[in-house]
Amino acid sequence: MAQDTAVPKLNFEYWLDKAIEWGQATTLESQKDVCLHLPQLQEFLHQLYEKLKDAGSVAAIQQFPLIGQLLGRLCWNPFVIGYDESQKTLMWCLCCLYSSEPQNPVELKANSWIRSLLCHLLSSSKWESNEAETSPFISTLGYTSADYYCHLVKNMVFSLVAELRENQFNGLNTQRSVSASRVNAVSIFCVPLITLPDLTPLLETLLLYHGGSPKEILCPEFLEAVSEAFLMKKISLPESAVFSLWLRHLPSLEKATLHLLDQLVSTQLNSLQEVARVVKESLLVRA
Repeated sequence: MAQDTAVPKLNFEYWLDKAIEWGQATTLESQKDVCLHLPQLQEFLHQLYEKLKDAGSVAAIQQFPLIGQLLGRLCWNPFVIGYDESQKTLMWCLCCLYSSEPQNPVELKANSWIRSLLCHLLSSSKWESNEAETSPFISTLGYTSADYYCHLVKNMVFSLVAELRENQFNGLNTQRSVSASRVNAVSIFCVPLITLPDLTPLLETLLLYHGGSPKEILCPEFLEAVSEAFLMKKISLPESAVFSLWLRHLPSLEKATLHLLDQLVSTQLNSLQEVARVVKESLLVRA
């Protein structure tokens, strides 16, 4: 008989009890128990993600009212997020719970909580604050903590980029297409992380991605954050991605134009060659 892909309620409660029992895995016994259960936990998280991505944030919370408690506890367990597959799946589950158009203060607060968890999972500084707990796990694998977390970020970005590009080439293969809401969720997820160097390939892929929806699928906050970071030279993007940004988000083109005019007026340029250089670097002429 084929295995039911639904997430049994009893299974959910079992993993919530486990997450409470483990805490932040500060004892040797809890660390051993986490490592022992990691494969089964990863299977459960995959099943949970499959349910969440089709349900939508409101329906997901109605079906699993304690899901915030479960994901929150797992995200703060260094031995759970030390396993890169679990870390990535937790991120995807969190993105599924994000409300693209929050309707009330509760959804706004939930969005803020989700973004803080995503920042925690990817922020090097916050990871480093947990280094005392994570270092035994990481050193066992032969990594320094900086190298290990760098690999996690790069692997996650590579995975997302590959999925989006594959979907772009699939064309009319709707069975394998990525939903507009999911692409939107990925763009929201990127907002607080725009200036991370390893995130640049994902920013480029999102800016060049065009799904079948007639409406803009990238969130405005993402487009504004990319525009601001690019103008302030905090990130570097290929010309094609910059042009796509301006086409998708006209306020970004307006800001780029005003920024160039401000540079020409306020900056002391000693020659026509310097003026030409500043204008060329702005990319506006080529656009």
